Amino acid sequence: MNGTVAYLVTAVGCLVGVAGVVVALVAMRRSKQRPSAPTVADPFRDHDADALRGDPRRLRPGDLVEIRQVTYAVRGSLHLTEGGWSWAEHLLDTADGTRRWLSVEEDPDLELVLWTAEPTATVTPGPATVQFDGRWYRSDESGQARWTATGTTGLAPTGSVRYHDYEASAEARLSFEKYGDADWEVARGELLRRPEVMVYPQAGPEKMS
Repeated sequence: MNGTVAYLVTAVGCLVGVAGVVVALVAMRRSKQRPSAPTVADPFRDHDADALRGDPRRLRPGDLVEIRQVTYAVRGSLHLTEGGWSWAEHLLDTADGTRRWLSVEEDPDLELVLWTAEPTATVTPGPATVQFDGRWYRSDESGQARWTATGTTGLAPTGSVRYHDYEASAEARLSFEKYGDADWEVARGELLRRPEVMVYPQAGPEKMS
């Protein structure tokens, strides 16, 4: 009888020990599956400007944006990536049909540039400096990026673009872009100050992916 009791006590003890090991293993596995900590936000980001004037980083087709007292509708957007970098270009349209592009990039500070197409330009990219409309521009950067389009942009939903950007000063820009097999497109850009841009979201809340 005493042997039976001792056997039962030993068996129960073994079961408790095994259960403890299983619990420990499950806890360890769950701890490895926890999501990593969220990325720390930029401590220098101007949240007050975003709250008061809207966030250009969140522009989407259908939104309205006011630039230097001119109101544009966002017709379409290109989201571009190159390696670890990403930026956006938005096709803007006014009520009278004036079209421009707004580029939005963080490098690392927010940079907004308003672009105007120059379809009659004959200058081509490549040299260290180029002359356009009486001004000399120096080469800044070039490369090739992939785009994903939303809304109306006149481009396919996805594709690649080659680019070569030039600068004449801190505010004046000249850009060359070649979409797929098309010819080079030339645009003149003006760097915008943050207070010159006001965003009016119209497209509703963003869909969660």
